[in-house]
Amino acid sequence: MDPVQDRDGLALEDLSDNIDKVNVLKDQMKTEKTPNLDTEKDKSKFRQYEDACDRVKDFYREQHEKQTVAYNLKARNDFKSKTRAEMTIWEAMEKLNTLIDESDPDTSLSQIEHLLQSAEAIRRDGKPRWMQLTGLIHDLGKLLFFYGAEGQWDVVGDTFPVGCAFDKRIIYPDTFKGNPDHDHKIYGTKNGIYTPGCGMDNIMLSWGHDEYLYHIVKDQSTLPAEALAMIRYHSFYPWHSAGAYMEFMDEHDAAMLEAVRAFNPYDLYSKSDEVPSVKKLKPYYLELIDEFFPQKVIKW
Repeated sequence: MDPVQDRDGLALEDLSDNIDKVNVLKDQMKTEKTPNLDTEKDKSKFRQYEDACDRVKDFYREQHEKQTVAYNLKARNDFKSKTRAEMTIWEAMEKLNTLIDESDPDTSLSQIEHLLQSAEAIRRDGKPRWMQLTGLIHDLGKLLFFYGAEGQWDVVGDTFPVGCAFDKRIIYPDTFKGNPDHDHKIYGTKNGIYTPGCGMDNIMLSWGHDEYLYHIVKDQSTLPAEALAMIRYHSFYPWHSAGAYMEFMDEHDAAMLEAVRAFNPYDLYSKSDEVPSVKKLKPYYLELIDEFFPQKVIKW
């Protein structure tokens, strides 16, 4: 499936950066110690929430109005039924590099260099090889923007369950009022189509780059359950950061929540202006990719 040619990847990544800055500022309000990352960098130099607020709020209004049960069922059906592009993991990284590049005012690095930063931060802290690879690929789902997405609202942003009441701990909760499911006689109730303790595996999260990549990796890699959780839930801030939807967890989810919380600081704080050498690191990560993606060529 050829990518859509008229999509503005720079605008998508600029919006994604604004969303990340909001989450960074929210995270800085916590007292939990973060891993040994670039904590000395002056966070005040990042764009502040006020600068991003209007655009981010407009984005979330559209996302919150359009992420319905009906849309999510359609998106998953399209994902399974349509012809999908085929390429290796590294080729996908290079594709993302050409489509979304030079849009971040906080650093001049390319997308591949951003991905390597996350992976190298995890590697420096002595984390297992599967977690290093997870850091390398966790944002590759942004390719969805060029392979079937309807806009930016179904690619980036914080994620949340559909099919039950929208929790007040989701960012900008009042913007859900325009969603057809908001006052639905089933979808609008606290548990909706789910039952307490059903497990997060049975929850339908809003469709975007996290959910898209999760389904790809789940079916085409040997990465462990913790890696799948890191990919699927890293934007599920209402759950892993604000404590919402805990009633749906099962015993398995407790360990997955800890894995996501261990991963997310690397997503938020690994960005710096230190340029990793793609040429030097590529052989190591190609070997790592082959270890966990035996099929080599992946359907995207």
